[in-house]
Amino acid sequence: MSESVLVAVPSNAPGGLQASPSAHFGHCDLYTVALVQDGNLLDIAVEPNRGHEHGGCIVPVRELVSIGVKVLIAGGMGMNPLMAMKEMGLKVLYASGYATVEDVFKAYIDGKLPEFGSVDLCRGGCGHHH
Repeated sequence: MSESVLVAVPSNAPGGLQASPSAHFGHCDLYTVALVQDGNLLDIAVEPNRGHEHGGCIVPVRELVSIGVKVLIAGGMGMNPLMAMKEMGLKVLYASGYATVEDVFKAYIDGKLPEFGSVDLCRGGCGHHH
């Protein structure tokens, strides 16, 4: 049986596979989203980051869940969005230092990304911010 899952990576403009990953979930320009099935990237799309001001980082979490995202891969975020993602059933993985969004997706497909942990959280003045 083949499993397919919708995966999102915070990205810098213009988004897409050749874009650079954004260092912080809530402050990214947009999200590159791909359906991952049998180790392949299908249906690649770019989704806007609809807000960080009103409602904080919870707004983009709700937006991603509403389009069916099941996995989010980020290099940094605060405690509130991480907890919201877990409460809404998102799997959150950590990725930092990758040159392109495509490299992040490949690392995901290869099973090389750890679960996002408390040591990966930003705590004000976060060094992950760009």
